[in-house]
Amino acid sequence: MARSDWHRPAVSPPEDGFKRVKMVLAYDGRAFNGWQCQDNGIGVQELVSKAVSKVYGHPVRIQGSGRTDQGVHALGQCAHADVPINGSRIPDERLALALNTMLPNSVRVLSSGPAGPGFHARFSTMAREYWYYIKAAGDALPFDDGLVSTYKTLPPVELLDGYAALIQGTHDFTTFACARDESPSKVRDIYESSWSVGADMHGHPVYRYKVVGNAFLYHQVRSMVGTMVLLGAKGAPVSEFKRCLEAKDRRLALTTAPSAGLYLARVSYDPDEYLWFEEEADDGT
Repeated sequence: MARSDWHRPAVSPPEDGFKRVKMVLAYDGRAFNGWQCQDNGIGVQELVSKAVSKVYGHPVRIQGSGRTDQGVHALGQCAHADVPINGSRIPDERLALALNTMLPNSVRVLSSGPAGPGFHARFSTMAREYWYYIKAAGDALPFDDGLVSTYKTLPPVELLDGYAALIQGTHDFTTFACARDESPSKVRDIYESSWSVGADMHGHPVYRYKVVGNAFLYHQVRSMVGTMVLLGAKGAPVSEFKRCLEAKDRRLALTTAPSAGLYLARVSYDPDEYLWFEEEADDGT
């Protein structure tokens, strides 16, 4: 899909007397009702907005690169805020330190700094990277609760990786779109999609699914993971996953994996990082 077809709105600069700052955050999704401010629970956005507002003595609402659902974690969520130029003497680069003294340990601002007037945490995004972690139930530890998804048995990682390879490219992901997804188009570009095996901090084996794309549908990653794991448990060939993907039929998505294992790992704003993908598409390769 050409980037010109993303149809993103124009970015408005800060109002007079304001400047735009950028933040990168990590958070434990178990403690929140998702990223977005909501009436039925505390969202990360709400908590951080209040802290930024206190620093600058002015009501501020931060804008994230995208929503994460209840129970979903972040290692590299990006956000911006328009703040009064004369609202604080704290340098933009030290805002993270100030915010971390006001926030619970379940939320950490990893970095902060100035953002150009044309930057927007959501609309300037070039790629989002998600990780999903799973373990065999027999290897689960008390420390994994809410942080890793567990299954009775895990399929061979080679089989899962075979499924994942089919996801890379430009596809209509209707099969893996939640019924509540309101996107007019279900077509997305996926730059990377792979499974690997590693170890947790205690030495127990853990599978990680890595997927990078220009954007994702509601519950798309969790639906893809759930389907891959269940198909793999049956020993289904790669051709069966291909049939599910190409059918564009939500009924063929076997299940949606729990939120526990999902992490927003990184957000890229580098227009050159995955430029090769668009160039290959233009060449028809």
